[in-house]
Amino acid sequence: MSGSKTIVVGLDIGTTKIACLVGTKNEHGKIEIISMGKSESLGVSRGIVSNIEKTVQSIKAAVEEAQDRVDADLIIRIVNVGIAGQHIKSLQHRGIYTRSSTENEISQKDIDALIEDMYKLVMQPGEEIIHVLPQEYIVDNETGILDPIGMSGRRLEANFHIITGHINAAMNINKCVQKAGLEVKDIILEPIASADAVLNFEEKEAGVVLVDIGGGTTDVAIFHEGVIRHTAVIPFGGNVITDDIKEGCTILRRHAEALKVKFGSALASESLETEVVCIPGLRGRDAKEITLRNLASIIQARMEEIIEHVYYEIRNSGYEKKLIAGIVVTGGGAQLKHITQLFEFITGMTTRIGLPTEHLASTNTIDSIVSPMYSTGIGLVMKGFEGVETNRPVETTAGQVKTHSNKSRGSFFDTIITKSKNWFAEDDY
Repeated sequence: MSGSKTIVVGLDIGTTKIACLVGTKNEHGKIEIISMGKSESLGVSRGIVSNIEKTVQSIKAAVEEAQDRVDADLIIRIVNVGIAGQHIKSLQHRGIYTRSSTENEISQKDIDALIEDMYKLVMQPGEEIIHVLPQEYIVDNETGILDPIGMSGRRLEANFHIITGHINAAMNINKCVQKAGLEVKDIILEPIASADAVLNFEEKEAGVVLVDIGGGTTDVAIFHEGVIRHTAVIPFGGNVITDDIKEGCTILRRHAEALKVKFGSALASESLETEVVCIPGLRGRDAKEITLRNLASIIQARMEEIIEHVYYEIRNSGYEKKLIAGIVVTGGGAQLKHITQLFEFITGMTTRIGLPTEHLASTNTIDSIVSPMYSTGIGLVMKGFEGVETNRPVETTAGQVKTHSNKSRGSFFDTIITKSKNWFAEDDY
């Protein structure tokens, strides 16, 4: 592998799987996923690390598989990691920055100063700010400005969407990554990463809801006029559906998962009562027969609950009537048959499945990445390239990404470094 190419790694630490995706950019500026590794996630529950050692083992397995798929000179060391979980919250806030002079035009430095002030907001004990996302700017009371750079004015204001999370949740993620022999470049909210992978600008401009159904959580992100307006994490996902099948059909969990994946449907009316699946009996016991109608009924009941939670977040955002592009469903749960029909029936909004190939080069050779279950991982790679391009020049040595930039001042990750200096070598950042 050429040492001149920038390599970015996304590490999706999910409840059911851990995926490590390695990406680069071709001569046309398109992202190519050159390697991927996946392992079963053994130490994560509902998006939160619950067992450090098991999570470390799973991370190592995924990273080793990704490294084995490419040239021997690739050393995966620095990764962009996603964060999710019920602890994630969001709020709206307006920031104000008074410039010392109106003679000079508004610059990126002024915007950075305004954003930095937002990171100084006082949060509840144990909570820290993950992302500060500008929605619109106001210059000397002139509203609706998306990019104030180059304008004149003394009073610069902005409406911000601020996302917070528990510091301990992020610290546990960092601890797992470090014990696996890696370093965290950035921590990114998973629905924001997934949205980058499956949505285009027109959908974000028109108004769209991104629903990422994972194993432990369902992440929601609402966009309108090109900017994010609302985020939420619902503590239900595909694992709850599997548990319902296990209890409802009185079968082993692995059989319940296999039934869901191979024969599951989100609409009972689309399954026939006469279609039957046989589950092997335990130690010589008779096989158990399960009708696909009964299986779909169990799945539909839980999916309706998840969709009702999503619809509540849509109504609560205040943008229900402004979402022209409707709903885009992605994540592993999006692979359920007839899931778009159920979403449309409950919400009345047009729905499509979001595949993570929206912004990828057509030359990708890894067929499995077209699955919606890899949306977050691919989005993390895309976010990683955004970080590289907005920083100072990047060197790559044997596939290692070495940035020489200062990270966003006041960021969530800077807070972790400040509180735990002994975790990291200071010259790495």
